[in-house]
Amino acid sequence: MQKSLARGWNTWDVSSITAQVLLPEAFTIRVGFKHNSALYADRFLPDVLIGKRGKDDEDVIPGPHTWDGSYTEATVSWHGDTFLLQSAHEGSDLVMLATPVSSKSPALPASIVISAGVLWNRTGSAARSGDHLEFRNGWRRIGVYWTGREQAPSAIPLDTPYLAAAFVGPVGVSTGSPRSVEEIRAILDRRRPTDGGVSDAIQTVMGWDTFFDPTQSRVISPVSRLWSTGWGGYVLFDWDTFFAASMAAIGDRDLAYADAVETLREETPEGFVPNYARAGGWKSFDRSEPPVGAITVLGLFNRFHDAWLLRDIFGPLLSWNRWWDKHRQLNGYLVLGTDAGNPIEDPDDPSVGTLQGAKYESGLDNSPMYDGAPFDPKTGMIKVADVGLMGLYVADCNALAEIASALGKKAEEAELRARGRRYSESLRTLWDERTGIFLNKNLDTGASMMRLSPTNFYPLLAGVATARQAARMVDEHLLNPEEFWGEWVIPSIARNDPAFKDQDYWRGRVWGPMNYLVYLGLRNYDQAAARKALATKSLALFNKEWISKGHVHENYNAITGQGDDVTSSDRFYHWGALLGLIDLEENPPAGREARP
Repeated sequence: MQKSLARGWNTWDVSSITAQVLLPEAFTIRVGFKHNSALYADRFLPDVLIGKRGKDDEDVIPGPHTWDGSYTEATVSWHGDTFLLQSAHEGSDLVMLATPVSSKSPALPASIVISAGVLWNRTGSAARSGDHLEFRNGWRRIGVYWTGREQAPSAIPLDTPYLAAAFVGPVGVSTGSPRSVEEIRAILDRRRPTDGGVSDAIQTVMGWDTFFDPTQSRVISPVSRLWSTGWGGYVLFDWDTFFAASMAAIGDRDLAYADAVETLREETPEGFVPNYARAGGWKSFDRSEPPVGAITVLGLFNRFHDAWLLRDIFGPLLSWNRWWDKHRQLNGYLVLGTDAGNPIEDPDDPSVGTLQGAKYESGLDNSPMYDGAPFDPKTGMIKVADVGLMGLYVADCNALAEIASALGKKAEEAELRARGRRYSESLRTLWDERTGIFLNKNLDTGASMMRLSPTNFYPLLAGVATARQAARMVDEHLLNPEEFWGEWVIPSIARNDPAFKDQDYWRGRVWGPMNYLVYLGLRNYDQAAARKALATKSLALFNKEWISKGHVHENYNAITGQGDDVTSSDRFYHWGALLGLIDLEENPPAGREARP
């Protein structure tokens, strides 16, 4: 699977979207830009990333990016200059076209710099050969040609061979043989995908957020390039990457499988999938994150019907499921926790063994639901029977039991169904008839906790709520404009909660994964109108900044619908596209069945 994915030219290098890399050789062609103005002639932009916010940083509007990298497009603005960069495949060759769009100083145009090298200590070299560049290794030689008119040598800070020209018109690059700008443009026109609406938007998001991890020779889809470069090369968050698998499933089966498999491959010796796994081998050995793995894998199987996938990853899914029951059970309920004292701990993570570490296990880092929650430092547990966690866990038991049944594993199926029933019964005790919703319970006092978030709807995902209870939850809470409904939905804490006005991360903002999980829960009940309304509103929120700015936000303001109003919302975080996936699953295009 990985060998199939990790082939050909694509934006495989996490550090730059203007770099194309050929796998498996690791030959790279990088497009950089240098200012030549009187005061800032030393400004050089060798690498480009989406979503930066600094005063001197580049601003990127990402255009189409196909699953296999056969076409990419991005518009980059930097210090007053704007240019368009496109790429496409022509057989095994790569073509690129850089086109200046506008310039702050036409009299002193920027330089475009085409450089070549070999990444990740792979065998081979790149060298200047007359008027072009050339890659070589023991079995392959590839020429890199361009259409630029070379400028006089200047102080460009590169230690790899390069070609540089005044950027006053389109400059084309091609491998294999020289091609004119007109020939390259014709290839681009043939390869550019037609706008397929939300499905192409998801393809673009996933395309730009997928790259190659040389440390484990694998293709993965971390949440964003900014997060990954900030964490040393990559960071895989548990539920984030499972959601990436669900999004990849609309167009690239192998990538969907890879994201699910590679997330499970990060499982710790204790048998759980960690909150995070990052470059350098560090993981959160003290805590996990929401258990959405089995429902994701079952969804992939129902779409593609590959039994080998179930056989290969049933073991780690089962270990993870058992781990929750063994390590996070308190008084018959599931709770959140953090296990201090594990053999390996990240010395830079001060949250281990603290209330904050246990909050991180929820995936909802600063949710008001856990403000003032009772915490036992000896066990590392938050002493709260957690409706959201239990709803997800029962859904995990049910999905994993279906997988066991498909594999003929009768003993494991019986074990999982029994565990699912046990926690279903516990979850049912958290129903509050007076308020008409499931409520968290303080296990110190036995009192119900009145704060509401979308996680209170997760019993719908588990199928635990009765039809009458589901109707009350939807009518009295989800569609209640004083709590969760409105122009922009679903806020991560109820609108009438004092913390809603914070609009800070999980304190009131809208998050794609919450909307998606509530939507999946609604599918289990006769709630077609609510489901369709949620899909429509989710798509509208996704499109608000996607269409105008090319942003796919980590989270959005539940009052204004903006994602760019705070710095704590990554501008190109792939799970923001779950808002579009909801609509795609609710209104599948002709020829595509709805999600099983």
